[in-house]
Amino acid sequence: MPATSRTVSDVIRRSYDSLTPTERKLADSLLENYPVSGLGSITVTAENAGVSTATVARAVQKLGFKGYPEFQSRLHQELEATISNPIAKHDHWQDRWAARAPDTHILNRFAEAVTENLRETLAEIDIVAFDGATALLRDLDRHVYFVGGRITGSLAEYFFTHMQVIRPRTTLISNNSSSWPQHVLNMNAGDVLVIFDIRRYEQEMATLAEAAKAAGVVIVLFTDLWASPVTHHARHTFKVRIEAPSAWDSSVVTLFVVEALIEAVQSAGWETTRKRMHSLENLFERSRLFRRLGKNDRSNHG
Repeated sequence: MPATSRTVSDVIRRSYDSLTPTERKLADSLLENYPVSGLGSITVTAENAGVSTATVARAVQKLGFKGYPEFQSRLHQELEATISNPIAKHDHWQDRWAARAPDTHILNRFAEAVTENLRETLAEIDIVAFDGATALLRDLDRHVYFVGGRITGSLAEYFFTHMQVIRPRTTLISNNSSSWPQHVLNMNAGDVLVIFDIRRYEQEMATLAEAAKAAGVVIVLFTDLWASPVTHHARHTFKVRIEAPSAWDSSVVTLFVVEALIEAVQSAGWETTRKRMHSLENLFERSRLFRRLGKNDRSNHG
């Protein structure tokens, strides 16, 4: 059976080249409307793909499953994971850690979970996608838009705040979907839309992505292991690990990838960024936004 740290779709994509032409036809059908396309009976799955039931049985075993029931069980587990609410997540982790390490302090439990998330994300991250996203974000001919959901909106704002210093032509889109049509109206072909969409996926986000892509906008997506429906519209997708011993999903690894991108973009165009930072510091000085260290403060520290 494939490693549980990977989704069935990941397993299919990794094994795609080893499949026969008929098995690839099944794989294409499964991925086209994933995971729903694999939730029916083996007969229905075969008919939808235009292959035989024997092909389905053979293919799922080649993917590492004992048989179609196990394959389908994994799909159901994934679907349940994507729609689970905070109460279900909390109870799941309490049961898991009660059996695994009942006396471990929450700090240690969190540290272990986050470290594992980071390790697995780094092992799976697509360097080509990272470099591609960096190139898009540093291209000053492109306007860059940022948007997140009810929880991930803060990540979008964090990314935007830094990119606004690094480069011009950046816009933070409110997570209020009623404002989205006006933003899409202003988008031009070649612009970039950075989307954050973590389980439970917000329905309007896929609609926004579809409309933006139709306008020629390039989409960069931050999502989780199970992958937001926005994946179908994104050029570059970062699937980060988010599970933690909490009712809430962890944003630590997502923020790690965001900060790595920020550094990659500012270093690639440092001279431009340096000038913008210098100008911004002068503006801060004029507005007296930040407290300066005075004589008394220096003497107290001497």
